Amino acid sequence: MNNKELVLKAITDVFVNRDISAFDTYFSDNYIQHNPGIPNGTEVLKQFVPSLPENFRYTPGTVTESNGVVMIHGRYENWNGKNMIAVDIFKVSEGRITEHWDVMQEEVKAEDSANGNVMFPI
Repeated sequence: MNNKELVLKAITDVFVNRDISAFDTYFSDNYIQHNPGIPNGTEVLKQFVPSLPENFRYTPGTVTESNGVVMIHGRYENWNGKNMIAVDIFKVSEGRITEHWDVMQEEVKAEDSANGNVMFPI
């Protein structure tokens, strides 16, 4: 499995299948989190994922990789009551996800945007 496949499988297992065992399978024991609201490691995430609302949905979009860094453009529906569009950035080393960054913004419908474009065209 290449890095893109690994990250996509891990994130799909976590957010689509809500399988918290994916953290043990795909994430490093020394997982570093760069989102300032989440501590390092996977323990908090293992507690957070099962608490997501039943109507939460994640849809991955474009996935790209460069030098061991994988980025996924995705859509989070009902994330804290809002639909969010994000780019999640993962560093992969020795077949495990070792670090994560994200850039997330609330989704704006095309008809409400200044340019008329959708934010997540898949």
